[in-house]
Amino acid sequence: MTIAPRALRLETEWTPPAEGRPLSYRLTLSNRSDTPLSGFRLAVNGPARIDPKAVVEGGTLVARLSNHAEFAPPEGFVLEAGASWTLTVRGLSYPLRHWSDGATSAYVILADDSAVPVAIAATVARGDNAPLKRGAVLYPVPATAPVSVSVIPWPAEVAVAGRAPTPAGLAPAGTTAEAAAAAATFAGLADALFPGDALVRSAAEGGRTVTLEKREGFAAEAYRIDFAADAIAVAASTETGFLYGLVTLGQILRGALRHPSAFLFPASGHIADAPQLGWRGTHLDVSRQFYSTGEIKALLRILAWNKMNRFHWHLSDDEAWRVEIEAYPALTEIAAWRGHGLKLPPLLGSGPQPTGGYYTKDAIREIVAYAKSLGIVVVPEIDIPGHCYALLQALPELRDPGESGEYQSVQGFPNNCLNPAREETYRALETIFDELIPLFPDRIIHIGADEVPLGAWSGSPQALARLETLAGKAAAESHARRNNVTTNHDGADHIEGSGAAILQAEFLARVQAFLASRGCVTGGWEEAAHGNVIDKAKVYLVGWRNHEVSASLAREGYDIVVSPGQAYYLDMSQAIDWAEPGASWAGISSPEKTYRFDPTGGWSEAEREHFLGIQACIWSEPMSDRAIFDRLVFPRLSAIAETAWTPASDKSWERFRAIAGMMPILYGWQDLTGENA
Repeated sequence: MTIAPRALRLETEWTPPAEGRPLSYRLTLSNRSDTPLSGFRLAVNGPARIDPKAVVEGGTLVARLSNHAEFAPPEGFVLEAGASWTLTVRGLSYPLRHWSDGATSAYVILADDSAVPVAIAATVARGDNAPLKRGAVLYPVPATAPVSVSVIPWPAEVAVAGRAPTPAGLAPAGTTAEAAAAAATFAGLADALFPGDALVRSAAEGGRTVTLEKREGFAAEAYRIDFAADAIAVAASTETGFLYGLVTLGQILRGALRHPSAFLFPASGHIADAPQLGWRGTHLDVSRQFYSTGEIKALLRILAWNKMNRFHWHLSDDEAWRVEIEAYPALTEIAAWRGHGLKLPPLLGSGPQPTGGYYTKDAIREIVAYAKSLGIVVVPEIDIPGHCYALLQALPELRDPGESGEYQSVQGFPNNCLNPAREETYRALETIFDELIPLFPDRIIHIGADEVPLGAWSGSPQALARLETLAGKAAAESHARRNNVTTNHDGADHIEGSGAAILQAEFLARVQAFLASRGCVTGGWEEAAHGNVIDKAKVYLVGWRNHEVSASLAREGYDIVVSPGQAYYLDMSQAIDWAEPGASWAGISSPEKTYRFDPTGGWSEAEREHFLGIQACIWSEPMSDRAIFDRLVFPRLSAIAETAWTPASDKSWERFRAIAGMMPILYGWQDLTGENA
C-alpha cells in the first residue's frame, strides 16, 4: 500500500476536567489520500503519557511505553479516503497544561508492519485560541540604560568614566602562554558567536590594542581591566582569567557598537572582577533528545560568554544511551537509537525512522578539550541504578533471570533499574567507567541515583535475598508485596527507609568506592543521600526538589549544588498560559522569577559552608522543537549565570533586562509576536 507524503494528518485537542466533566484528550486522524486504510494502528508520542488504564472511546490502547502509545480502531473499521477517525482518551498520567505537552509525532502502522508518517498539528486546548509561543523572549535594549556598559554577569567592581571613541574591534596581545591562548580562544569565540561584528581584528584594520598582563595574586577566574586614553590592559594570573576579561571587553564593545545611545566604551577607570561561586553550571539532557557535537560546542560557547564553568552532560537515561563503550557495542548499536521496530520505540517527538546518535570517544575528547579552553569543566553523568531502561534493552543479561512482575518509573518505564544484588551489574559498570574516566581528566563522575521507584526489584529473588541479609526477613517480605503495585501517584516516589532505598544505598556505596579508587569525585542527585552511606568527603549532590531539601542535605554535611525545579529547571514553562511551551510539574518560572530567586534563602552559615554553587538544568522532553529550546533557555540561562557570579546585593533586574537582549541564543529562534517587547 502506498500513501502519499503528508496524506495522513493528526489533530489533537485537550479539554480539562471541570464541573463533573471528565478530561478529554481527543485524537482525530484524517485520511487525505485516495486509499482506504484498514487493519492499521495509530502510534503517537510526545511528552503526554496515556494512562495504561485509561478509558478509550472509539478504539483500543494496544501498546504503551512511557509516552509512546499505539491505538487500534474497532475490529473491521475502514478509514475511507477523505474520512476521519476520532479517539477520545479519558486518562493521562498528568493533565496537559501547555501546548507542547501534547502529541508531537505520529505515524500509522499498516497490516504488514510498515510505518507511514503522519503530519501532526500542535495540540489545541478547548476554548483557547491564543497564538502558540516559540522562540526566545526578546527584551529590547532601552534608549537609556540604567548603566553605561553592557556586561552580563555584572562585575564585582565597575568604576569607569567618560566616553571613548568606540573602537572598530579589539586586538588582544600578550607575551605569556596563558595570555596568547586566551587571546586565540576569545577570537574564535567572538567570531563564532557574532561573525558579523568582527569584534577581534588587527590594528591594521582598526582594532584597539589590548595588552594582556600576567600578574600574581589573582584568583583563578579573576581579572582586572584598566581603561586609559592610550591603552587598555587586562590583568589576570590564568588563561581563564584573561578569557573572562576579554569576554567582558567584548560585551562592552558590542553594546557600544550596536546601541550607542544606551551604552558606551569607557575612556578611563577600571573593572575588577571575580565570581562569588565556584560552581556555575549548566546541565544538558542529551538522552531525551540528541544534540550533535557541533550543537554541544555551540552551547559551550554561550556558557563561556556567560562565564559559566561547569557542563553537566547527561549521557544516559531510559530513553537512550549516548556514549561509545568499546566493551559493550550493543549500547550504541541498540540503545542510542529509537524508531519503529527497534528495541526503543519512537519517543518524545521522534518519528518511525531511526532517530538518535551517540558520541564517539574522539568526539568526547574534542568536546572536553574545547570546553577546557573556554574555562569549562565537563561532568559526565551515567544515570544509575534507575533510568536504565535503554541500557537494559542493550544488555538484558544484567537482569535477574528469575525476576517476575513489574514496577514502573515515574516516567512510565517498566523494570528500569540495574539490579544491585548481581555481581554482573558491578562488573559491567566497572568496565564502563574504566573506559569513561580517561575521557574526562577532571575526574568528576555523576552517577544520577534519582527517581528509583518504590517497588524497584520487588520481583527479583536475588534482590529480595540481598535485602533480607541487609535488613531482615520482614523488610524483604514487605518489599516483595510491592511487586505489581502502581506507585509514583504524585510524581517521583519518596523512597527513604524503603527496601528500594536500602538496596540502592548499598549499590551507591559500592560504586562510589570504586570511583574513589580511580581518583574520582562522585556526583549524584539528592536521592544519593538515601541511607547516608556515601563518603561525604568524596561526593557532591545536586538538589532538585526545592532549596529547603538542599539546605537539609548541607546541614548533614553534603556539599551541594542547588538546582531546584521551581527556578532552575529550564524545561519548566515561563507562564501558566496554554500558549507557552514547556512543562510545569515543578511550577512556572518567568525570567524575572528565575533572576530574583535566592538559592540559599533562609540557610544558616553552617549550611552555606557546604554550598558549592548553582546549576541550570536543561531537560529535553519538549526540545525536539529547537524553537522551544530557545524560548525556554534564553534569557533564563543568563539570569542563572548572573546569580552565580554576582552577589545578591549587586543584582538588578532592571539592569539585567536592559542588557539581556545582547546575549546570544543557540538556534536563533526569536519570539516575533511582539508581546514581550
